Amino acid sequence: VALRLWNVRADIAVFSMALLALFPIINPVGAVASFATLTADLPKKELRCQARYTSLYVFAILAAFTILGSFILDMFHLELPAIQIAGGFVVAHSGYRMLVPASDHGDPEAHQDNDIAFTPMALPLIAGPGAIGEVIGLSARYTEPRERLAILIAVLVISIVIMALLRWCTPLVHKLGPGGILGLTRIMGFIILCIGVELMIHGVSTLAIGL
Repeated sequence: VALRLWNVRADIAVFSMALLALFPIINPVGAVASFATLTADLPKKELRCQARYTSLYVFAILAAFTILGSFILDMFHLELPAIQIAGGFVVAHSGYRMLVPASDHGDPEAHQDNDIAFTPMALPLIAGPGAIGEVIGLSARYTEPRERLAILIAVLVISIVIMALLRWCTPLVHKLGPGGILGLTRIMGFIILCIGVELMIHGVSTLAIGL
């Protein structure tokens, strides 16, 4: 009985550590503003669908790297800095498109793609290089099946929180109106662009230190 209690307490400790480590990196609250600006023109039904798929993709990505992270990197001969640099480029590109919409320079197809659940929302804005690197680090530290399960439960909890926030808080942001949404889009675009540049700088710095 004492051993079981110890195992339960250890599993709860791993779960808590994973939750506390991942939550600020994933930043579900910050994701709401980005999601709101990217779904400003979508009907409510499509918005709920995108919120649901975003959370599912986030869970799938982080769960895959929790279970197979080191194997995936080794199989493709990838280093974490490469993921950071590539992810930073995608984030920066998404931010630039929000800051300077393609319609401003005559792209008639700028707003035809409404599927933003996988990219840029799930990858790389939410389950980005930072979150991927964190789950790989956690899975490398906690190798027992029960400990990996605790990490997966933490990822599941965060994914559910993301779905709830995107679904219920986004309509509140949309109440700002077209002018408010446009202003928020430009602000968030600049912030996301800066995040992307920061990810690339961090990846290059890590690569330079390794060399």
